[in-house]
Amino acid sequence: MKKTVKKITKKITVPRAMQVAEIVNGKLVPASRPVPKAATGEVLMRVMAAGVNRPDVLQRKGHYPAPKGASDIPGLEVSGIIVAVGKGVTGFKAGQSVCALVAGGGYAEYCVVPAVQCLPVPKGFDFVAAAGLPETHFTVWTNLFDRGLLKKGEALLVHGGSSGIGTTAIQVAKSFGVKVFVTAGSPEKCAACEDLGATAFDYKRQDFVEEIMAATKGRGVDVVLDMVGGDYVPRNIACLAPCGRHVSIATQKGRTAEVDLVQLMTRRLVMTGSTLRPQAVAVKGAIAKALKKNVWPLLEKKKITVVIDRIFPLAEAQAAHDHLEDGQHVGKVILAVARP
Repeated sequence: MKKTVKKITKKITVPRAMQVAEIVNGKLVPASRPVPKAATGEVLMRVMAAGVNRPDVLQRKGHYPAPKGASDIPGLEVSGIIVAVGKGVTGFKAGQSVCALVAGGGYAEYCVVPAVQCLPVPKGFDFVAAAGLPETHFTVWTNLFDRGLLKKGEALLVHGGSSGIGTTAIQVAKSFGVKVFVTAGSPEKCAACEDLGATAFDYKRQDFVEEIMAATKGRGVDVVLDMVGGDYVPRNIACLAPCGRHVSIATQKGRTAEVDLVQLMTRRLVMTGSTLRPQAVAVKGAIAKALKKNVWPLLEKKKITVVIDRIFPLAEAQAAHDHLEDGQHVGKVILAVARP
């Protein structure tokens, strides 16, 4: 007589309300919100951890509003467990551990995410580390390799080398056979960058243009990843080799710059840049596919890691922002939202 085996599936219970950190008068405060529902093409995640990034700070201060249709709750990257899937979602299911890029809503116990922007938590990574992956890796990949056309054997200059973007850019570029130079604002930050494999210059004590040209024997670098803007732009151009590419991703020192167009023409330079948050879901999905193919294997082999500076609980999200603005961090600041 054959035995009948019953398949027992544990039901995932989703509450009606969740704790979040919302913006009130320019500050982050704890609050309660209804749990969102996954629409077509989306998954609902129970958020375990969320990354803290400078765009979140800008949003809190009223300088970087959420795109149309996105949550007003800050938070651009999360890790957690899928608890529900919307119509049309394939390749993901409830109970799966993922990390994801989001357009907002990360500072919450639950978050809806377009499924194509999800990636599996790499083997060997916990939720805290996984929460520090999406925003920096999506940004670095699309700007260095898609827009900057960076390739093996070339040289790269990254400003803000000790930031989350900087520490990611160092490791990813090194993994693809690129010589990496960075700037940072203290001997300690420079040492941290050098531990990751970069040649670092303290911009408060050294002229990075002179240092780059000396280190490259007058040739310059092939790509500059610039998150400073302003008066750094003409100095960056002076660092570029013939056919070099200048990629802008932020404007901490100003959104305008004076550029010598003759330099662009005679040296065949390219100036480009991008912002990630307003991009279409399909574009972000394509970046996710490229990361899964090219970078996720390196993470699982421990050739690339996440540099974590400090972890704060969700209820102390404002303190996490204060710490980020203080500028002494090296690597990622993370919010621990829940426990597995």
